[in-house]
Amino acid sequence: MAKLTALTIGFAAALTFAPAASADPFPLQQSQCDPNYSGPCVPVDSDVDCAGGSGNGPSYVSGPVTVVGDDIYDLDRDGNGTGCES
Repeated sequence: MAKLTALTIGFAAALTFAPAASADPFPLQQSQCDPNYSGPCVPVDSDVDCAGGSGNGPSYVSGPVTVVGDDIYDLDRDGNGTGCES
């Protein structure tokens, strides 16, 4: 009977703590990246420019980045689907 009780308690503890151990430690990071781009994180901001370019920010991204939606920051100047190429 004691073995069954210990087994039941151990199983309940494993179920209780297992989801916390596998949770994403940085859940907000993804929501801070614009879903219109893949590759390096393009931050959600009033304006984002390519790092090292002539843009005035306030945020910058080092590319290349792939445009997978609307290119709201005009990072893909030549329209080939990739922004901040140089």
